[in-house]
Amino acid sequence: MKTCPECGDKIVGRIDKKFCSDACRNSYNNRINKDSKNLIRNTNNRLRKNYRILEELNPDQKTKTSRAKLIEKGFDFNYFTSIYTTKAGTVYYFVYDQGYLPLEGDYFALVKREN
Repeated sequence: MKTCPECGDKIVGRIDKKFCSDACRNSYNNRINKDSKNLIRNTNNRLRKNYRILEELNPDQKTKTSRAKLIEKGFDFNYFTSIYTTKAGTVYYFVYDQGYLPLEGDYFALVKREN
């Protein structure tokens, strides 16, 4: 007789059934994946916030803004999804399709990548 790995009750039903109920299965998987899910959730939340800030400051697909304005809105420069380097060596940082290019004097060019 098999027992549920979450609560220890006996399992009734199909021979390959691993848990006694959906609640035990969910509880077990949530407990096992808790640490990695928090990291992923926090990273995705920061990326989402950065994306919204870039999207808000760049409604016309191309503009210029200051570092102070980005920081004031809560932008975190440590979180981006990709880096694009042009043939000339210019480095753009992207959060999905919204990007920024560091310019001289604490200014940034904001761009939107076209499909």
